[in-house]
Amino acid sequence: MEFQKTVCDISFAEKVRIFSSDYLKCCVYITNFDSPRYLFTKMLFSKLISTSQVLEDFLDYHGAKNSKEWYFYRELSAAVRHLSLAGYSQTHILNRLIFYGLPDSETFEKEGTATLYFIRKTLMKLVPVILEEARRLNIPVPDESYEMEDFPGITTGEMLHYDIDDIDKDLQKKNIVKIASELLSIAATFEPHRFYKPYDFAEILGIVPDRVNEVEMRRFEMLVHNLQSSFDTYVIHGGYRFGNRKLKDLRGYFSVVFHMLQMIGRLLHFYERHLHEAGYKDSYKKVQDQLSVLIDPETLLDRTINFGLYYVCHYFETGKDLAREILNENIERSSITVSVPVKLGFHSRPSLLVAKTVQHYGGQVELCVGKDRFDASSVLDIQWAGGKIQKENIAEVTFEGDVRALKDIKILARANYGEDSMGKDIPLPKDLNYLRH
Repeated sequence: MEFQKTVCDISFAEKVRIFSSDYLKCCVYITNFDSPRYLFTKMLFSKLISTSQVLEDFLDYHGAKNSKEWYFYRELSAAVRHLSLAGYSQTHILNRLIFYGLPDSETFEKEGTATLYFIRKTLMKLVPVILEEARRLNIPVPDESYEMEDFPGITTGEMLHYDIDDIDKDLQKKNIVKIASELLSIAATFEPHRFYKPYDFAEILGIVPDRVNEVEMRRFEMLVHNLQSSFDTYVIHGGYRFGNRKLKDLRGYFSVVFHMLQMIGRLLHFYERHLHEAGYKDSYKKVQDQLSVLIDPETLLDRTINFGLYYVCHYFETGKDLAREILNENIERSSITVSVPVKLGFHSRPSLLVAKTVQHYGGQVELCVGKDRFDASSVLDIQWAGGKIQKENIAEVTFEGDVRALKDIKILARANYGEDSMGKDIPLPKDLNYLRH
């Protein structure tokens, strides 16, 4: 059957009224707020997200991005959508914080509350302008408003009866090892974004959007989301309250990081797309200036970077210790005996390649020389061992620990640790491509 596209005979004016109705009704409701502290529930944020998105899509379909008359109304709907998406994520974090098992989270909660307060307060500044713009465009503003009972909070004083055992799933050790290793790998990749003191506004403008931007943060958001999905599918399906506490706490780390990245991505998208100077036409610049009066770019970027990015780095870093502990409790262990690098022994390059191999998998591996044991993830430790090996003229050494790393160390040893007998680099086997980065 041939698909036929139907064209509705309802006028644009009538449709924009229909597509604006619930959105404007939310705006009328928010104008009654005398404080941004309590009434923005997840349900209200959800309503703002859905109504602003369908309106924005409708306006885009009809060319609002290229219309001086309609562009500001369109941009206001985008502002509401992205701020509400960020507010939803931050509200979710604060609602679930008690279940995440995060240590010393008092300051994080305080800063998160301040960030949510900024988002709510900004939305309260936006809604009178939205209603004024709707009237200017002859869009009827609904007479009725929502009531508080239409948007209840998600929390209650009751919990449902716990009657499904939250047991560990089959093949758990294998999947735990994989997930813990991936968390360590993602955290290591995120390390260049780490910082130790708040950025001032000029410093933030130096990294946003060149180094820190929506695309980069959304990439990490997807990686962490995949990690969380794998955990829920293959390790533990149940909630936070019962079961293996270490595993639940591990999930708490990457769950809070995931939702923080969601919030950061939305705020960066809004800043880059709607507030950032990008050489647009005068009509676009005028709307940017109008939005900047309503949504302070300095505060928005401060909350995005000095709160959002800082705590993503913080929880990646603090979560690594628990991930390593869980990883080492679940890895399959073995030992191998391999030759020492021919002629030059464990000098800088062979030591680095062994350490990078161990770091790649994250599990514990030790280099054993007689009764002495050295951390095979440390270049310095391996070089210390190398001195003993050379002094005692030892030809073979034993590595003990994570079988995944041992398998690759054996491949590395067969290739004389990437060197010829003169110490010059030689190509590594394809199985060790990750060592070339």
